Amino acid sequence: MFTGIVEELGTVDDREGSRLRIRATTVLEDASVGCSIAVNGCCLTVVELGREGTEGWWEADVTAETYGRTNLGDLAPGHRVNLERPVRLQDRLGGHLVQGHVDAVGTIVRAAPDLQVRMDPALLRYLVEKGSITVDGVSLTVVEVLDDGFTVAVIPHTADVTTLGIKGPGDRVNLEVDVMAKYAERLLSPWSGSVR
Repeated sequence: MFTGIVEELGTVDDREGSRLRIRATTVLEDASVGCSIAVNGCCLTVVELGREGTEGWWEADVTAETYGRTNLGDLAPGHRVNLERPVRLQDRLGGHLVQGHVDAVGTIVRAAPDLQVRMDPALLRYLVEKGSITVDGVSLTVVEVLDDGFTVAVIPHTADVTTLGIKGPGDRVNLEVDVMAKYAERLLSPWSGSVR
């Protein structure tokens, strides 16, 4: 589980086949092989890591399914990515509960600070005004639900410390809707007649 509070911007160092290498510092402080790190909101497993001077790197094996269902398939060396370590039970929950399981890829219509994202209309039922959404791993509050997406307000700090400050119209972003809404729908489906 994650919180959607990005800890650092990493840089894609290499992508060869299924192997993705990312340069980072903060998220490697207590990392080991087998631990999880969210990349643009997508949970990946560390399979190798190392240090070179003051900076380090880590690698993950990314399946074709993950490349195809997230914006990780768009990544190339030099691209910046949002990184977050999993939440620990003693940590504050500054964002909202995030699984790191991307539901869909959306497209930016309008850049931050008044970020507008177009998304699959089938997922709109999970969005509510003032509810939570994760955009490229960043926990945000929905300002308005639209017919084809939503808007969120991105504060200057968030724009400065995440990729949301450098992405613009046409860029693809990973989206994770609030898991609590999905559970509520599933629990209520026997009484509503819509089993999913």
